[in-house]
Amino acid sequence: MDMVALTLFFLNGPNANLYGLDPSGTYGSESFAAIRARCLAHAASLGVALDFRQSNHEGVIVDWIQEARGKADAIVINAAGLTYTSIAILDALLAFDGPIIEAHMSNIWKREAFRHHSFVSRAATGVVAGLGALGYELAIGAAAQLAAQGAQAGVAEG
Repeated sequence: MDMVALTLFFLNGPNANLYGLDPSGTYGSESFAAIRARCLAHAASLGVALDFRQSNHEGVIVDWIQEARGKADAIVINAAGLTYTSIAILDALLAFDGPIIEAHMSNIWKREAFRHHSFVSRAATGVVAGLGALGYELAIGAAAQLAAQGAQAGVAEG
């Protein structure tokens, strides 16, 4: 699967920077820095560029999604707590023209009822949840493959 020249944005929302520090173990023991390194290595193995970011601020995430419109072929997003509340993130994602993969470290449907509805899912091409950092890698692979298929379709049409 040759995906050279593809760029993916991987956007992480509030408190993702605390992965590995949660005493409940909901998000595993791997630190955010280790997960980031793992994701960058996986993307490199696929031949895609990965821009991996985290913010605790909704507006910053909206700005990044808008930035992706001109710079990224696909978005992977774990909006974290904003998944369940942010119409602004939904609206920004709906304006993005490439594949969007929603990713969650935990299985949000096995957690509190308020986590069962995701605004992000309305814009997402697909969802990966409950597989920890492995899910992040799977989401990167899916986004890269879908973006490559879209790019190939665009070349075939042009």
